[in-house]
Amino acid sequence: MTLLDCTDPDNREKSLDAAVEAVTHGGLIVLPTDTVYGIAADAFDKDAVAALLAAKGRGRQKPPPVLVGDHSTLDGLATDVPEVVRTLIERFWPGALTIIVRAQPSLTWDLGYTRGTVALRMPDDEIALDVLRRTGPLATSSANRTGRPAATTAAEAQEQLGARVGVYLDGGPARGGEASTIIDATGPTLSIVREGALSVEVLGEVAPELLPPPPEDETTADGEQPAADVEQPDGETAAAPDGETAADAPSAGETATDEAADEPADVEPATDEAAAAVEPMEAAAPGEIAESAREDVEPVDPTDPPQEQIEAAGPIAPLPPEAVDAEPVTRDGGDHDR
Repeated sequence: MTLLDCTDPDNREKSLDAAVEAVTHGGLIVLPTDTVYGIAADAFDKDAVAALLAAKGRGRQKPPPVLVGDHSTLDGLATDVPEVVRTLIERFWPGALTIIVRAQPSLTWDLGYTRGTVALRMPDDEIALDVLRRTGPLATSSANRTGRPAATTAAEAQEQLGARVGVYLDGGPARGGEASTIIDATGPTLSIVREGALSVEVLGEVAPELLPPPPEDETTADGEQPAADVEQPDGETAAAPDGETAADAPSAGETATDEAADEPADVEPATDEAAAAVEPMEAAAPGEIAESAREDVEPVDPTDPPQEQIEAAGPIAPLPPEAVDAEPVTRDGGDHDR
């Protein structure tokens, strides 16, 4: 475990050589970037990548991004790159923008459970770029143990990772202090997985599809505001849950949605047998209701409609067999985790 000072011009080349040698031999290094310090390994060395994940305390279900030293590396690692992604890269690389794209199927690497994708970034840091131009693409993640804050200095990274890393390159405090923004470009439209150093508004100047949709005009054609509640067939009024509107939708990158929150509760309709099984209410405490008054009150069946409604309605058509045999349908919420 060696901490090397890259801020001294006289030592910088020797420090970079030591880092490159460590990567070449399958070791791990820590290097500064324009956001936070990163822990890096040869992206094409599966054992080194496994060691990186182990050093962080992370499993293969969270594969590390890959840092590149030049724009041209994109086409060597990715396929089916949308034109808007190339425009974003031209604008924000090098910089705090990570792009998830389809990986070239011919690549012989093992970053974890990537589902055929790879997250790419070109950092805006001279020390990192000098290393990358000598080593090639590096699998890189924030230099910290999982669950702890990302290191913004080499000393912080060393305190968390210790001897798991062979070479620490000290380039002074990280300039960003905030992780990169991650965009997923593998779907039909771009989506933001994590908002970081680059805001949605800034990215939206280049890719308007990343901006949230404008609020809908709730004014009706006659200029009146629509009623907040909806009249139900039984005369009761159903209102939206507190703080929710019909326009509420999960944002990009969320791992799960509670679909049940927007669905009516699955309640079996009451049957005559169930109604008959209901026990009568206990009598009130002595003195509250006169005994004679209780004896004069006849129970009322709330399900019985007034006689005039029955006569007006006419004969009741029998239900079709399929309606009788149908079972209530429920919908299970799904989990989505990326």
